[in-house]
Amino acid sequence: MQGEPVAYIVGQREFWGLEVAVDSRVLIPRPDTETLVEAALERIGDDASVLDLGTGSGCVALAVKSERPNAQVLATDIDRDCIEVAKRNAEALGLRVQTRVADAFCGVSGKFDAVVTNPPYIEPDDPHLTRGDLRFEPRHALVGGLATIARIVDAAPAHLSRDGWLVLEHGFDQANAVGALFEIAGLEDVTCVRDLAGHDRVSCGRAP
Repeated sequence: MQGEPVAYIVGQREFWGLEVAVDSRVLIPRPDTETLVEAALERIGDDASVLDLGTGSGCVALAVKSERPNAQVLATDIDRDCIEVAKRNAEALGLRVQTRVADAFCGVSGKFDAVVTNPPYIEPDDPHLTRGDLRFEPRHALVGGLATIARIVDAAPAHLSRDGWLVLEHGFDQANAVGALFEIAGLEDVTCVRDLAGHDRVSCGRAP
């Protein structure tokens, strides 16, 4: 009656065929984000090294691991509460995913075959923040806008293996701006993937 998301009331949401535990500390997994998983899987091999940046509930990292059992998957988040939820989900699903508290790439060493991320891309003045489920979800996981995306894209090439991919979810109206950021960062083969509703949703770029 108060509009609280059903996923928070029942404590779980299905994502990529997995039952993912969620609470008010993390975003609710959405079908749009399955586009991010699909785009990543199309670009990595069976034994890839993958970094899920800003993992939240861990849904993206766990979906990738479920399809690439031999992949080395590291899930990071700036919020320790999110890492606790992601750890719990990994244990419950029996999927071996490493987790770490980290602010973007800070404290993350080495290079990865893919960096996959659903960052807080909503602009602070977006009216959608006052509607629906967004009213109940953690604001720091939603709001960041192009400034947050730019920070990630600028740093990503230094953490990508040769021919490694940055696969990033963004707002339906941000594709052109994000594509420009990818090109400025020196990424190649930049493409945008549409979600099931036909909206530009995920941008991909390859490190030279």
